[in-house]
Amino acid sequence: MKIKIQLCMAMLLLVVTVKAQRKPADYINVMSYNIRYNNDKDGENAWPNRKDEVKALVRFHDADILCVQEALALQADQLLENTNYEMAGVGRTDGKREGEFSAVYFDKTRFVKKDGGTFWLSDTPEKPSKGWDAAIVRICTWVRLYDKWNKKEFMVFNTHYDHVGVQARIESAKLIKKKIQEIAPALPVVLTGDLNVTPETEAITTIKTFLTDSKEVSEEPAYGPEGTFNGFKFNAPLKEKIDYIFINRGFKVQKFAVLTDSKNQRYPSDHLPIMARLFFK
Repeated sequence: MKIKIQLCMAMLLLVVTVKAQRKPADYINVMSYNIRYNNDKDGENAWPNRKDEVKALVRFHDADILCVQEALALQADQLLENTNYEMAGVGRTDGKREGEFSAVYFDKTRFVKKDGGTFWLSDTPEKPSKGWDAAIVRICTWVRLYDKWNKKEFMVFNTHYDHVGVQARIESAKLIKKKIQEIAPALPVVLTGDLNVTPETEAITTIKTFLTDSKEVSEEPAYGPEGTFNGFKFNAPLKEKIDYIFINRGFKVQKFAVLTDSKNQRYPSDHLPIMARLFFK
C-alpha cells in the first residue's frame, strides 16, 4: 500500500510539473511598458520604491519579449537582474549609456539575436539628434530575433514619440514606416511604443497604413480599460490610449490586454503595461 501511495504521488507531481511548463513551438507574449524614468522628485513613486513591483509584474505575466520606454541606464540594468533576458538598446542622448533607453528585452533561452540597432527620430536618424518640433531627442530600437521554438525569424521595433511636437510625431511615423520597410521587408514585425497620441491622429493612421493594431484584431475580446496612462493616480479615468503593439501579416493575435495590476492602491508606473499574445501565421 505504501509503495502504491508513493507511486501515485510521484505520478501526480509529474502531471503538475508538465502542466506548468510552456511547450515549445508556442505563442510569444509581448509586453510594452513605459516604466517612468528614475526621478527623485516622484517621492513615494520614485523608481527605488517600485522597482520590485515592476519586475514582479513582468515575471508574473511571462513576458517573452519586454519593450520598455523611459528606462535610464540603471533601470535598464536592474531589469536584467535575475532574469533570462538579454537587452538590445542604447541611451538616446549619446547612443551609449546617457539618456533614456527604448529597450527591447528577450528571453535568451528561446531567442537568438541576429542583428539590431538604433535610429533617431529626426532628419539625421543615423546619429543622436532631435527632430522637427520635438522637445527632446527620441529614438527607435530594433532587433532581429530567431525563435528556436518555432524556427522562425522576426523583427521587434520599440519607440517613444515626442510628448510635445505634433509634427515630430507625424514625421516619426513616416520615418519608422520607411525604416521597417527597409530593414524588414519580408519578415514578421512587431512595433511597440508609447506614442503619446490617441488612435485617431495622423501619427497613428500613418502606422496603420502598413501595420495593424493588435488590440483591434485580437481573437479574444480585448481585456482591461481603454486608457493606458494613469499618472500614478489610482482613480485615473483611463480613457485615452497612447501605448500600442502593432503587427504585420506575419502574426496573428490571440489575446490583448491593458494590465491594471496594482498593490495597496498604487500602480508600479504612471503608464499601464499592455500585452499581446502572438502566434506566427
